[in-house]
Amino acid sequence: MSSISASAAGSRAMGALADESATEGALYRKVAWRLLPFIMACYVAAYLDRVNVGFAKLHMLADLQFSEAMYGLGAGLFFIGYFFFEVPSNMLMHRIGAKATIARIMILWSLISAAMMFVKTPTQFYVLRFLLGAAEAGFYPGMILYLTYWFPSYRRARMVALFMCAIPVSGILGGPLSGGIMDLMQGVAGLRGWQWLFLIEAIPSLLLGLAVIAYLDNNIRSAKWLTESEKQILERNIARENATKEQSHMTLRQLVGDLRIVKMAMICFCTVMGQYGLTFWLPTLVQQSGVQGAFRIGLLTAVPFSVAVISMLLVSRSSDRMRERRWHLIIPFCVGAAGLSLSAVFSGNVYLSLAALALAAGGSLATSPLFWSLPTAILSSAGAAAGIAMINSFANLAGFLSPYMIGLIKDATQSTNIAMFVLAGVLLFGAFLTYTVPAKLVNK
Repeated sequence: MSSISASAAGSRAMGALADESATEGALYRKVAWRLLPFIMACYVAAYLDRVNVGFAKLHMLADLQFSEAMYGLGAGLFFIGYFFFEVPSNMLMHRIGAKATIARIMILWSLISAAMMFVKTPTQFYVLRFLLGAAEAGFYPGMILYLTYWFPSYRRARMVALFMCAIPVSGILGGPLSGGIMDLMQGVAGLRGWQWLFLIEAIPSLLLGLAVIAYLDNNIRSAKWLTESEKQILERNIARENATKEQSHMTLRQLVGDLRIVKMAMICFCTVMGQYGLTFWLPTLVQQSGVQGAFRIGLLTAVPFSVAVISMLLVSRSSDRMRERRWHLIIPFCVGAAGLSLSAVFSGNVYLSLAALALAAGGSLATSPLFWSLPTAILSSAGAAAGIAMINSFANLAGFLSPYMIGLIKDATQSTNIAMFVLAGVLLFGAFLTYTVPAKLVNK
């Protein structure tokens, strides 16, 4: 009888655990549906304003007599502004909350992005790109930090991937939209198509920035759409995870001297080199394969970004399910490197080049959400706010280096092929660095 009773008690305990797990699963789905669509929309708008200069380039360079290197320098200067203002912005968000920080960032960058329509000289181009980066600094790392307020690490990779799907989604939507604006609005009211592009695509950022004030909650406790019991479950899970991590405030000297953060920054640098080398130059890569017309180029750039959406979701879901981080990052690094190399080999063939670029996008864009599951598994609280911003700030210097390097190589060789091989090598180095990270630190 005692064994039967014990068995019955065990069954009841297992049933209770299953019920609790189902309840938590439903709760996290509720949180995800509340937060993810909105912050994804904000990031789509942000990324569109950040990289639409790649489409503007198709006509802007000829109109203003800019060289490829001038374009690459201007595109990259965005990240110098980002570098100087990112850590202060993220630290400010940790103190005053997401609502005020994100609204301020979005409204300011929308106004600067619209001002790009008035560019006439290289200096104006450089200054506005720098100011755009300074204005947007803190948005992306702030959103990564924001997700740590709601989701424990074993659920976070999928949430970060969903958020970062905004990058390829902005390419899927933004490619045809940008090409269409440039073709249809050319000459309207005496403005060039690229001028209308900057003006029209700044409007969503402004509207969403205003919406942040009414919609976004600073944290779990301030969410009126959650019951008290739901808040307690979410706060308990975050507190339980934070208890296992470094809690103390980290100074700048400590951040720079922390070898874990240094290595994470180097890995992130490699992900950014591939990501922005591809996104800033994808319209040009498609054009040089033999495609003509801004709208047609825009339609074809949607193909690699569509593949990237599928890749990001599948790989991150597998990573969360298996609670394995390193190999789920190493493999996309290698796939991205293979795709970039093949895009150079097949640069003269539209179909083979597009297939290679799809492979490159599927690999290189999947590295970013997978990467952030590494440092967020180690750091928390103010340490995370500073650490995430420091990592992203350093890594985004690659956003300056990557497009500028490609522009210099294209001016010198009249081809982007050598640059694609260089980017492939950087991704392979990122794979090697990831392999050296101890699995026990990040597989949570």
